[in-house]
Amino acid sequence: MDVIKIKGTDDTPNVILDAENNIIEFSGRSLPEDVVTFYAPAIQWIEEYAKNPNPKTNVIFRLEYFNTASSKALLDILLKFEDILNEGNEVVVQWYYQEDDEDMLEAGEEYSEIVDIPFEMHSY
Repeated sequence: MDVIKIKGTDDTPNVILDAENNIIEFSGRSLPEDVVTFYAPAIQWIEEYAKNPNPKTNVIFRLEYFNTASSKALLDILLKFEDILNEGNEVVVQWYYQEDDEDMLEAGEEYSEIVDIPFEMHSY
């Protein structure tokens, strides 16, 4: 599979999708003008990855901020990984948040209640 690396900006997150090295990471700030267009390559990659996933998939979210439109895209991404889990593969979400950022902690907790994927919460 091709590796996707999108360098983050002030409004878009860093995205690394690398099946061979088992790195799936979204980090930084997510408030792109066109959320659907920005996340489309990632969603397509995950759909392709789902056909032959690694035995264990770690999905890392290290977001500082995301807007409401991004929250829907992130849920769509998590639902794709839930499908991978439901096919009998191991999936774990690593949710990182700044120690004093209760909003980001709560966002991770809310996602963990919506999707049936194990979440590991990490403060830094």
